[in-house]
Amino acid sequence: MDDTAHRPSGPQVRDTDAHLHVRTVFISDIHLGTPGCRADALLDFLRGVDCDTLYLVGDIIDGWQLRRSWYWPQAHNDVVQKLLRKARRGTRVIFVPGNHDEFARRYLSHNFGGVDVVEDAMHITADGRCLWVTHGDHFDGVIQCARWLAHLGDMAYEFVLKVNRWFNSARARLGLPYWSLSRYLKLKVKRAVSYVSDFESAVAREARRRGADGVVCGHIHHAEMRDIDGILYCNDGDWVESLTALVEHHDGRLEIIDCSVEAPVPQPAPAVPPAGRLRPDEPAVHDRPPVVV
Repeated sequence: MDDTAHRPSGPQVRDTDAHLHVRTVFISDIHLGTPGCRADALLDFLRGVDCDTLYLVGDIIDGWQLRRSWYWPQAHNDVVQKLLRKARRGTRVIFVPGNHDEFARRYLSHNFGGVDVVEDAMHITADGRCLWVTHGDHFDGVIQCARWLAHLGDMAYEFVLKVNRWFNSARARLGLPYWSLSRYLKLKVKRAVSYVSDFESAVAREARRRGADGVVCGHIHHAEMRDIDGILYCNDGDWVESLTALVEHHDGRLEIIDCSVEAPVPQPAPAVPPAGRLRPDEPAVHDRPPVVV
C-alpha cells in the first residue's frame, strides 16, 4: 500500500490556465477505449484544474472492451498525453488499477512516465483525515464469484449506452438536455439499488478495519459522499455518464465536482487505425449543489 501521497516529486509547474486550484483530485472509470468514454468532457476538466496529487482510481483503460473490438479515437490519446503532461509538470499521479485495467496490476510498485502504479493507497487530507483509496472491484460479488456474468453485464451495459447515445442525439435535435438511461435504471430498479447499497457498506467496513477515517473508490459509476456508520464514504463517479470527480481543497474539504451540465451531447468519434497497436495486456460545472465535507 502506498501511504506517501504527498511525497515531493520535484518542483511543480503551475497551470496558469486552470481556474480550479486544489490539493488533490480523484477520478476513475474513464473507460478509454470505449465509445461511451466522454474524453471531451474529461479533457475540459483536466485543462481547468491544477492539483498537487492526482489519483486515477481504476478502470482508466477498458481492457475488456479493447479485447473484443478496437476503438481508440484521437481524443483518447489526448487524455493520456494530458495525464502524462501533468506528471511531467510536477503533479504526483497515482494509478490504482481496477478490474477493466487489471493488466496493470502486474506492474505494481513501478513508475511509468511519472505515474506510480499501486494496489491501493492511504491518503492523508490537509485536515488530518486518513482516506483509503481503492477501485472497489474486490467488493463486487459478481466480479469475484461469477466473472463470466460480469463480462455479460459489461456487454449489456455497452448496449444500453449505445441506445442512450441514439436517444440523446434525438433529444439534442429537439433542444432537450442529456438524459441517462442506465443511471435511471440503477436508481429505479430495486435490485440495482440494493447492489449499490451493499457495495458501499462493504467498502466502508473494510476501511474501518484498516483504521481509516474514510474511503475513496469508484467501480459502480455512482458519485456519492456520505457517512456510513462513522466512515466517510466517497465515490468519485465516472466519465461515461456522471462526468464527476472528487477534489480535496487546500483546507481538507472534499467536494464532488459535476461537469455533466456543461458537457455537450456525445457524438461518435472515428477510431485511430489499429495498425501497430499494443494489446490491452501489454504495458506500453455543477448541475446540483456541491457536496462538501
